[in-house]
Amino acid sequence: MASTGLTQNLLAQQEESSKSQDQARDSDYVLPGLYVTATKRYLPEQEVPFSLNVQSEDEIERLGTTNLEDLSRNVAGLSIQNLGPGQSVINIRGISSGQIVRDQPGVKEQVGVYLDETPLSLSLFTPDIDLFDLNRVETLRGPQGTLFGSGSIGGTVRYITNQPILGVNETKLEMNANQIDDGSHGEHFKIASNISLGDAMAARAVAYYTGYGGFIDALRVGDTVDEDVDDGNRFGGRFALLWEPSENLSIAPRIVYQNIDLGGFNREEAYNLFKSPYTDPQLSTPVELDRREQFLLLDEAFEDETLILDAVIKWETGNALGVTYTTSYVSRDILVSRDASALTGSVGVDPDIGLNFSDDDALRPSNLRDTTDLEQVTHELRVSSDDDGALQWLAGVFFPDVERDYSQRLPTPGYDMFLPSADTNFPDAVDSPYNSDLTYDLQQTALFGEVTYMLLDRLALTAGLRWYDWEEDKTFLSGGPFSNSAAQHQDIRVSSDGYNPRYMVSYEATDNVRVNAQISKGFRLGGVNDPLNEPLCKSDYDNYRGYQEFDDETLWNYELGFKSSYEKIIVNGSVFYSDIEDLGVNIDAGMCSSRVTISVPEAHTAGAELEVSVRPTTALHVTFAGSYVEAEFDSTVAAVDGSVLHGIEDGNRIPSVPEWQLSGSATYILPGVLSAEESYITASWQYVDTSITQPGDQVEGENVFDTNFPYAGTPAGQTTEVDLTLDSYHLFNLSAGLVYDALELTVFAKNITDENPKLSFDRERGGRARLGYRVGQPRTIGVTARMHF
Repeated sequence: MASTGLTQNLLAQQEESSKSQDQARDSDYVLPGLYVTATKRYLPEQEVPFSLNVQSEDEIERLGTTNLEDLSRNVAGLSIQNLGPGQSVINIRGISSGQIVRDQPGVKEQVGVYLDETPLSLSLFTPDIDLFDLNRVETLRGPQGTLFGSGSIGGTVRYITNQPILGVNETKLEMNANQIDDGSHGEHFKIASNISLGDAMAARAVAYYTGYGGFIDALRVGDTVDEDVDDGNRFGGRFALLWEPSENLSIAPRIVYQNIDLGGFNREEAYNLFKSPYTDPQLSTPVELDRREQFLLLDEAFEDETLILDAVIKWETGNALGVTYTTSYVSRDILVSRDASALTGSVGVDPDIGLNFSDDDALRPSNLRDTTDLEQVTHELRVSSDDDGALQWLAGVFFPDVERDYSQRLPTPGYDMFLPSADTNFPDAVDSPYNSDLTYDLQQTALFGEVTYMLLDRLALTAGLRWYDWEEDKTFLSGGPFSNSAAQHQDIRVSSDGYNPRYMVSYEATDNVRVNAQISKGFRLGGVNDPLNEPLCKSDYDNYRGYQEFDDETLWNYELGFKSSYEKIIVNGSVFYSDIEDLGVNIDAGMCSSRVTISVPEAHTAGAELEVSVRPTTALHVTFAGSYVEAEFDSTVAAVDGSVLHGIEDGNRIPSVPEWQLSGSATYILPGVLSAEESYITASWQYVDTSITQPGDQVEGENVFDTNFPYAGTPAGQTTEVDLTLDSYHLFNLSAGLVYDALELTVFAKNITDENPKLSFDRERGGRARLGYRVGQPRTIGVTARMHF
């Protein structure tokens, strides 16, 4: 059966990636263009009337991109705060709340993440989707609240997978082995097959396994060392069907499963209550933790199990009308298991709390276990024009229902002996000084539409609107001696409704140059912070207790850009300004061992992006991507005593936003050696500017922490000074490959200069228990083999 109209666009997209490799070997090479669905229509990338980036399957493989963090460094304006696989926070164009940590389940995401039509956004726990057998990754810059309403105030990232193709049988394999410098080895094995099941049906199956090498060493009691504790693995797969019972109807169900299991975190500690230059406990002599080292009493772990069931039904009615229905079910079970011994130990020796633990009593293993159980069901129905007329339109309705259960337990053997608790809320939680259960039930109804009218074949005017109605029910239950006895049970409802409009103008100035302008609005739901752990706060309680609610966040985006496309060069650029109202910013509530989200009345981001792809000769391909972002507060938030709260001051930087982000790559194709058809060398460079983790990190003197708890001989006036500015860094990568008829072999080196990039800063109990950085992966060398048949 020949491909019908429903599959023509799909085939066009998927063939572009394979064509790009073939064209690279052609003496008449022309830079390929990709089809995208960023407007929920199939359009050439260069015809989309706003700023976006598309990383094709060919580019992902050429640059050795293995995760979203790698990818972000090649995309202008996209920034990742990496806390480990499955634990990243994304921002686009500087729309950032700063650091989100494991115990802030009420904070909503600012960037929507989609796997094809399925929304996967979850604050902090951005799914670490395997990039194998993806057709492309689309990054849509600026608020996408009209068509993509799920957490898209800053933009949207869309993983677009290769779909089943009728009448085709093919298989591809990818194998990799790598070694981390001064770390352990990693590997992966991946396979994808397209299987024809007759004239009207096809299947596509993907399976993969990745072993993550570790590079963080953990010092233990007795000066023993466990090496590479942050190693782990990821395995999973996808199975998709395509059935076309008629020429105008297609049904595409799919199942996706993924499991991540890590033995620790990429945390490099600068100070730990139990292992510092100031302590002389019975367990060791005074010592300063070294590069890529931490101290542990307990093993740590991160586990993330994801199951996705989805389906897409498309119907061409034959009356210039197309109908699409999508539905999805997402289930995620997440465990973050941390060594909280320094936290509970600091409480025991804190003179303000008065427990007066001995050194032996303080040195007590304590395990903070955060679990998240998520179930999400979505339905979307949309209708659209299906002709080539001057008027194009799309309208739809979207219904998501999200249930999220979050719990914390702090098992600390023997703790009840020192701090007894009659916990009626959690009677079975023995020796656990803090316990909590939170449930969130989030429902939304949204209606959306967009209309484009073409004038004189060169000028397109677009207007879009989304109406939304959100409702979230939250239940909070806590217990244990660390909890706030006055606020152990809360039932809260948060609701909001409104409109997100978008207006765009696109003018085709010449056959090769298009100019675009856009005004759009974005929205993020507010909420209520969890009660502070008052028994741990002491003097900090009054400073932060007045900030229990945070408002809805809104944004107006103003953008002007151009797209130019010639045979040998593509240049795209844009400038933008975002006016933000009630930006939700996350800060650490001092000694409370709590985090709160603060609404900042006014803030802005402004900047520019430039992306260039050049093929000056048939043998050379050069790319460049760069962005500059100014992200600042435009108002000041005052603390209770009238001082500036935690660095939130007019003119100060918004956290987690590097001003400059630059990248470049060059691939040179050589005649084949060792009987290969061709060989190639690829070099890439990435630069990320300085940033901060929380607003207070830019305040003078905030980098000096009191680390003077009376533990094991620590001097009474002792402080620890750290650098809270996350330094800029350069990453250099190099690869070389041989291409045969059905085989490609590549050797590579990543982070050649062995940079130790500091990605975020973490402080436990206001820094008095532990201080540390999340750091990037050291130099890694390896080999990759790809086969297709």
